[in-house]
Amino acid sequence: MLRQTTLRRATCSPTTAARLRTQAPHRTIFSRRDERMRRSSSRAVENIDIRRMTQQAQDWHRNRTIFLWSGAIAGVISAIYTAWKIKVVLDNPVKADSNLPSSDPLASPNAADRKVVIHDQDGREIVPTGNSTVPTFPHTLDLPAYTAPITPTEVPTSPVDPITTQQTITAPNGSTTEYTLVGLGLRTVTFLGLQVYVVGYYIATADIAALQNALTKKINPIATTLVPAEREELRAALLDPTEGERAWEELLAAGIPARSAFRVVPVRDTDFHHLRDGFVRAIQARAPPTPPGADNEAFGQAMRQFRGIFSRGSVPKRRELLLVRDETGRLSITYDAGNKKTEAAQPGGRQLIGVVEDERVSRALWLNYLAGKKVASEPARQNIVEGIMGYVERPVGTVAAQVVPVVNSRL
Repeated sequence: MLRQTTLRRATCSPTTAARLRTQAPHRTIFSRRDERMRRSSSRAVENIDIRRMTQQAQDWHRNRTIFLWSGAIAGVISAIYTAWKIKVVLDNPVKADSNLPSSDPLASPNAADRKVVIHDQDGREIVPTGNSTVPTFPHTLDLPAYTAPITPTEVPTSPVDPITTQQTITAPNGSTTEYTLVGLGLRTVTFLGLQVYVVGYYIATADIAALQNALTKKINPIATTLVPAEREELRAALLDPTEGERAWEELLAAGIPARSAFRVVPVRDTDFHHLRDGFVRAIQARAPPTPPGADNEAFGQAMRQFRGIFSRGSVPKRRELLLVRDETGRLSITYDAGNKKTEAAQPGGRQLIGVVEDERVSRALWLNYLAGKKVASEPARQNIVEGIMGYVERPVGTVAAQVVPVVNSRL
């Protein structure tokens, strides 16, 4: 019926079409309702598409943020891992040839820790430090006997201010003593590991046997050399904060080794005041207790004298400062300003700048590097202990005639 009406509307005249619309108004109402429903359905579909697109955009931005953060975290982890691998490589240098005969010292289990002694252009024995600013240390030092005390040339204007007194230092005699490098290391400060100076510990070659004998007898009273198990026991004792400090305290108090020195070479420009502050804090922290009846004022006077020695100007990098302890415990301090026309200090340019007579000052300063819970340079302490292990694995008295083994500095 509807189909026939539709066909009739399509073929009839306009007047007939109007009459048909008047006769069937319900068909027009239904047609309008259907149109509105179609429009409403179209708008609903459009609303659903917008929500889906919004959700997709949000998901894309979230995934993008996650991806960027993942990349940043991966980059940080990669940088840390790379730095760690570089440190491992630097801390574990290439080992020597493993085909060496078993009798060769380099074929021992600690061969990787042995130092390598090379020669410079002048034929002098030097030891690589691993530091680019101070690349080498001399294997031996020839030092005069700094036995002349400081003589004041004028009376202090104030009894509490003797530092301003001008002083003259008698030049040491012409004889020299050979000192052999035991170990060295880098001193760093702050949690950032700011490098300050390279320090090396030297012992008079003729006095090595006394130290060797004392340490050997400490572990085995009847032995002249230590077997591997005994060397491990000695190493553990020297590295222990309490036992190591006690052992070195006894040795230094007994004058063993009789003559020794610390060679300090800054790796960056500094000044005497900065070095003095570090030394003074170390001495005050390690100073031995004053025995009953002892003169406390003497130690205070010695500390004021020590501070006065460092009342100077700047210390450029690569300049040498020597702290020398003799058989009486006297501390002599020398400084090599070097040739101003060159960067490196020239051998033989050392000048004695001060002497401190009180033995307690040098003993406390030595303990700051050798033992305790907190030392000035842990790499140097480790280095020195491993160097000593090379002494006690040989018969007493045979070290001075051989190349002294010292661990790689690992700076």
